[in-house]
Amino acid sequence: MEKLIVLTGPTAVGKTNLSIKLAKEIKGEIISCDSMQVYRDMNIGTDKITPEKMGGVPHHMIDILDPDEDFNAFEFKKRVLPIIDEIHKRGKIPILVGGTGFYIQSVLYDVQFSENDDEDKDKESLAYKDELLRISKEDGGVSKLHQMLMEIDPEYAKEVHENNVKRVMRALSFYHDTGEKMSVHNSEQRENQSPYDFFYFVLTDDRDVLYKRIEDRIDMMIEEGLEEEVRALCLRNIDRSATSMQALGYREMLSYIDGDMSLDEAISLIKKNTRHFAKRQLTWFKREKTVTWIDKSMFDRDDSKVLDEILRQIRERWEI
Repeated sequence: MEKLIVLTGPTAVGKTNLSIKLAKEIKGEIISCDSMQVYRDMNIGTDKITPEKMGGVPHHMIDILDPDEDFNAFEFKKRVLPIIDEIHKRGKIPILVGGTGFYIQSVLYDVQFSENDDEDKDKESLAYKDELLRISKEDGGVSKLHQMLMEIDPEYAKEVHENNVKRVMRALSFYHDTGEKMSVHNSEQRENQSPYDFFYFVLTDDRDVLYKRIEDRIDMMIEEGLEEEVRALCLRNIDRSATSMQALGYREMLSYIDGDMSLDEAISLIKKNTRHFAKRQLTWFKREKTVTWIDKSMFDRDDSKVLDEILRQIRERWEI
């Protein structure tokens, strides 16, 4: 079995710097598992790594789409599997890095997507999707869709923020077309056997420390020009329902630009929603099997100590 490493955890826990150090130690290449860093010109709000900070380590799945293009786990898996094969052929080890749990799961456990995920052309299915889209554009429609999901699949609804309209609509369509809850589907896929010999490291930290890192990061994004970045995207007339416009930081800033709230309110909401997002990420990883939790507080939050522990575990099993 080919080797694969996953390095993940909640937003702002410190995955990026550690992943680069790990890649250098084991001759690895990094594949981003971030659902928003795939978009060009969305740099500040996604905390996208710059070429200068990559340290010469190849990075994949960054800046591959324009913000008006759709993207989902099906597309992610389709694009990433060939990249993993190419990395192995180069004699390197692929490292999946990022906090989008379902993207990781889709590759690690070879999640099988139904035709619904591959643009099912059935007329009834398309008509239902059109109806969901119509509802989403009504006043209060976003909340209505989320409530519809809560009624049929409360477990999955708790994982998805109501503003993530694409995921809400996808789950509703999946249930409509298959009669199966998305939460049940995901649970079943978790039982798949992985085609890889893998390590699945999940970084974590004390909640208060993590939340402080989140707030500091958002303050830095504001200083670096998040508002200007979002305003530039507005000039491109990207549909507000586009996947990219559902990104944390962007949707709240759009509400400010639209005059629905003050800047201070938008910043406060970004922080609140990001804290909730981090909590949902941790809930997701707790349900995954065969994960190795790395609590940074146990290593004095020193990346070199964390790296030593990760390398110790890897070298106990692999000859690298």
